[in-house]
Amino acid sequence: MERARNLDRLGEPFDLAIIGGGATGLGAAVESAARGYRTVLLEARDFAQGTSSRSTKLVHGGVRYLAQGNVGLVREALLERGRLRRNAPHLVGDLEFVVPAYAWWSGPYYGVGLKLYDVLAGRHRLGRSQLLSRAQVLERIPTLEPDQLKGGVRYFDGQFDDARLATSLALTADDLGAVLVNHAPVVGLVKGGDGRIRGLRVLDEESGGEREVTATVVINATGVFADAVRRMDEPDAPSLLAPSQGVHLVLPDTFFPGGHALMIPRTDDGRVLFVVPWHRRALVGTTDTPVPAVSAEPRPLDEEVAFLLEHAGRYLTRDPRREDVLSVYAGLRPLVRHQGVGRTAALSRDHSVFESPGGLVTIVGGKWTTYRRMGEDVVDHAARLGGLPARPSRTAALRLHGAPPGERVEHSAAGTPSEALSAYGTDADLVRELAEEDPELAVPIHPRLPYLMAEVAWAVRQEMARSVEDVLSRRMRALVLDARAALEAAPGVARVVARELGRGAGWEREQVAGFERLVRGSLLG
Repeated sequence: MERARNLDRLGEPFDLAIIGGGATGLGAAVESAARGYRTVLLEARDFAQGTSSRSTKLVHGGVRYLAQGNVGLVREALLERGRLRRNAPHLVGDLEFVVPAYAWWSGPYYGVGLKLYDVLAGRHRLGRSQLLSRAQVLERIPTLEPDQLKGGVRYFDGQFDDARLATSLALTADDLGAVLVNHAPVVGLVKGGDGRIRGLRVLDEESGGEREVTATVVINATGVFADAVRRMDEPDAPSLLAPSQGVHLVLPDTFFPGGHALMIPRTDDGRVLFVVPWHRRALVGTTDTPVPAVSAEPRPLDEEVAFLLEHAGRYLTRDPRREDVLSVYAGLRPLVRHQGVGRTAALSRDHSVFESPGGLVTIVGGKWTTYRRMGEDVVDHAARLGGLPARPSRTAALRLHGAPPGERVEHSAAGTPSEALSAYGTDADLVRELAEEDPELAVPIHPRLPYLMAEVAWAVRQEMARSVEDVLSRRMRALVLDARAALEAAPGVARVVARELGRGAGWEREQVAGFERLVRGSLLG
């Protein structure tokens, strides 16, 4: 992807203009471009900078939705889980979960539900659920609290790297001819004399210049910011969303060694709790806290951190403390508001498509697992609205950028690719060539992080990274894995990014200072 080239192409006429470069917007861009529609996507910050890089890193059907009776949503998500695993095998792996039973009845009770989960998955099932003895549970999770443990149940779901999948989607859309620009906020909508939307105005943050983009239909796929974009069209538009915050803690894998995940089916607030192995770390999450307003960088509340530490301590033999946390991150869920529904934990994770009188198409809700179906639905709607030629969806079997031949890539027991650079798929050899050609790029960015300086150069040259944060937060997952190590790596990374972008020493210093401010929100002390 070349940002400068894509900026120059903004003067072309487009069939569909998509606002938002998270899971939903990127899925819509791939869907639209795969059908042959002229497609442009504009992202105010960086691809997946918001909610879409702050998930629990699971590709799942939603076990807890079975308890709510939402069988249709679970079936659809399991179908999409299978498609995503097939279309992006370099990024999606299988993960075995253990549900511990501390009461005699809970093992059989959850076992019945998970058998239904297997049935709904059909041929897309990743593995067979089964009851486990106490010894089998502790063999899988040796740091699980053994007191009163009766046994458990195992089941399978998928695991992935959310931000890397977003990058793969952006590259796929680019491969298909779409025009994508990040760090380009939409500042207004353009209407014709009939009051219908005919395009938008976008600001290039790097040059400060403003451009007008012409499109037959504009899609609003901005997640928790969807209401703000809707009000560019209708200033008095009522809110569609009830945003909720989810927080995750990242712990050293000494608290949770091995390759199996833990699922606690009911916490004090009625949610499920996961402890998930990921890149040799343990993710603990998540919370569900209603928030009165949305922000670009949500911060975890002290009570959310305390809740996760307390619940993790109940089930692990070693109680984690604040000083043990390597990183903490918070994301906002764009939950669809329904009358008569109170707690956000009860609101729908399904998606909805809305059309304004001016012709703005808004899609809200959903989750990563169903991003492809969301893209299909919103492009169907936009194509009908704009009178575009009817063309069938091609994405159910579309291999994403980097997908190697075959449907399987060797993954570690923790669900992450077992080989260094595997997340790049077929691009991995090109990244290695950068390291071989330039000794400065052949060194690790930090002793505690599994990344090379060659990946920094690659991110800028090929993946449209424009800042130290873009690189360390999303093209790599350094900020999530170890916030302190990421901060220590920032000066060296800034030198390479500056060299690639032709920036000076002053820009480097500003980048490191800005990243340091960001890191403060990922540390507990």
